[in-house]
Amino acid sequence: MTETAPTLELLPRDLTPYQAGNTGIPYVHRFDSGRPGPHVLVNALTHGNEFCGMVAATHLLDREVRPVRGVLTVSFANVEAYESFSTDDPFASRQLVHNMNRIWSPEWLEGGEQSPELRRARELRPALAAADHILDLHSTSQEVEPFWVYPTFERNARAAAAIGVPAIHLVMPNGLGTGTPVIQHGRHGDAHSDAVALVAECGQHFLRATGEVAVEVTLRFLAHFGLVEPDPAWATPAPARRYELLSTEVVRDGRVQFARPMVGMEVFARGELIATDGEREIRSPCDGCTIFMPTRQAIVGRELVYLTRPLA
Repeated sequence: MTETAPTLELLPRDLTPYQAGNTGIPYVHRFDSGRPGPHVLVNALTHGNEFCGMVAATHLLDREVRPVRGVLTVSFANVEAYESFSTDDPFASRQLVHNMNRIWSPEWLEGGEQSPELRRARELRPALAAADHILDLHSTSQEVEPFWVYPTFERNARAAAAIGVPAIHLVMPNGLGTGTPVIQHGRHGDAHSDAVALVAECGQHFLRATGEVAVEVTLRFLAHFGLVEPDPAWATPAPARRYELLSTEVVRDGRVQFARPMVGMEVFARGELIATDGEREIRSPCDGCTIFMPTRQAIVGRELVYLTRPLA
């Protein structure tokens, strides 16, 4: 696998002014309107090099955006990984030890293993548990259209469709298969709950436009739940395009070759070769199979590519 150096338009800023917060949890800020309404959590930096969430979170805090009803919480998650960022290897600060978006199960959080990500996740648990609805802001290693990711609960689908941006939806009938993400922790992963939890993948990590998308998605999310007023200047969203996750392929061998250069959203016919991982072939399970999140660096045990099918 070969790669080119990314364009670094969007870089970290000092988050020290936000460290104290006001909740007893570092880097977590909460604002109560004093009026009835939902409690919404906007979560940034689940991965340390996904700076768009930092842009959206600091936008809310710097501009003193306050809920007109309900409660708004703004959190910076994996700040320790974020602070390890180096332009020499801009992808390395995604995580220090664990993928912080796969460890939100009781097995991980209540187990005996230790890491910076586990310590921080355990610290953040009360903030997640208190929230009725969660927006978890992410970005992608490749430059692709922004998209939602969420479990296939009708409440999530309704909210994502109503918010409208992004227009692409990646829905998970059975989770990711590689761990428990933030949006499936506790009641947010309960099919019988009314708690909405969405990931917004806002674009490529280091592009300025990705931060701009994150700000708009965040404000649209808050407006949907009535915490802020909608902006009349917002453009009408494009029609939704929905995809169902069929499988998450994981790197087993490490000698990965894609059948052609891929960034994501490439489409394959049934049986068509997508990639090889050593001697293993990964082929399309259906006509119209659309891939998401092809890995930029094959590491054994980490995700290689998501295989999906379009939904009507």
